Amino acid sequence: MKKVLLKNKKEASLKRKHPWVFSGAIDKLIGEIQDGDLVAVYSKNKDFLGWGHYFNGSISVRIISFEDEKPDDDFWAKKIKIAQQLRASIGLIPNSTTNCFRLVNGEGDGLPGLVIDIYNKTAVVQCHTIGMYRSIEEIKKALQTIFKDDLECIFNKSSETTPRSYGIQNKFELGNQTTTNIIENSCKFEIDFVEGQKTGFFLDQRVNRSILAKYCKNKKVLNAFCYTGGFSIYALNAKAKMVHSVDASASAIEKLEHNLVLNEIESSRHTSYTSDVLKFLKTEEAAYDIIILDPPAYAKSQFKKHKAVQAYKRLNAMALDKLGSGAMLFTFSCSRVIDPELFYRTIQSAAIEVGKDIKVVEWLSQGPDHPISIYHSEGKYLKGLVLIVQ
Repeated sequence: MKKVLLKNKKEASLKRKHPWVFSGAIDKLIGEIQDGDLVAVYSKNKDFLGWGHYFNGSISVRIISFEDEKPDDDFWAKKIKIAQQLRASIGLIPNSTTNCFRLVNGEGDGLPGLVIDIYNKTAVVQCHTIGMYRSIEEIKKALQTIFKDDLECIFNKSSETTPRSYGIQNKFELGNQTTTNIIENSCKFEIDFVEGQKTGFFLDQRVNRSILAKYCKNKKVLNAFCYTGGFSIYALNAKAKMVHSVDASASAIEKLEHNLVLNEIESSRHTSYTSDVLKFLKTEEAAYDIIILDPPAYAKSQFKKHKAVQAYKRLNAMALDKLGSGAMLFTFSCSRVIDPELFYRTIQSAAIEVGKDIKVVEWLSQGPDHPISIYHSEGKYLKGLVLIVQ
């Protein structure tokens, strides 16, 4: 058995069910341990603490089980079945108006390093750790056991955070299609899970897209950082008078245009712009009733936090400056290192800069199919505010 022994008094967080073991907490490795190996973690007093995947890095072990029984093939089926049952309990399985959802959300489902998104009859798997990647056969078997004929394709999509030195490449575990059509709250989208960002779509914004829709009737809307048009399609289907969609990616705009056709939306109500958002905000003179800011993560490490805060402030100040009385701003941050309080203070600073009377009317986060373990607050990465100018 490969074991990790902790230093004295370093077991407290694991006893509170936090799933990470940091390198500084480790006293000794027992056995020839390689990256991705399944290891048993023990306290200095030899008390069993959990099973996890080892990696020679800052986070050295990610715990996948706190039970004193070595995970076997049945372990994966049990864990993924529990995740499926949670999605059923929140109304996503079955659902006649939505056939896409996150099935496994890393630490939130007790499987750190693993993400599985379901798009119609396709499962897109992302392994963010070597240990999860080495468990892909067990994960594949579990998915086929649970979903049976409801699953026609499994795509194993390597992550940008997975070390390339291990030669990990995207591959099909089942089927070979590269796109699929989905419905989300009756809105239609084509998903390119091979070439698209993340697993192909941003499922974490589903609830927030629905919240936007209730404000959009007869409104003029700007969707900045629009990607393939999630917020745009919702706004248009909710009878927005006009929607402008802006993204620097020409391929994303092309896919957005295809999604407009899927939803049979008349072109006269929508205009796409392939442009840098900051440049667009500086030069565009149109008056909007609603602006949506959903930028990519400005900070992926603590070292970039300060620059990210300045970027969020500048972006939001520019948007708020364009909004008149009664207009609304939907603003988001998906940067994990920007916590909710810091994000709020940053938007507050932007509001002070523009000198307008601004109220918070909604607090937004990721959808319920992206659960957060009560023991792992780091899992709350998506933060959002709905502001109104008075």
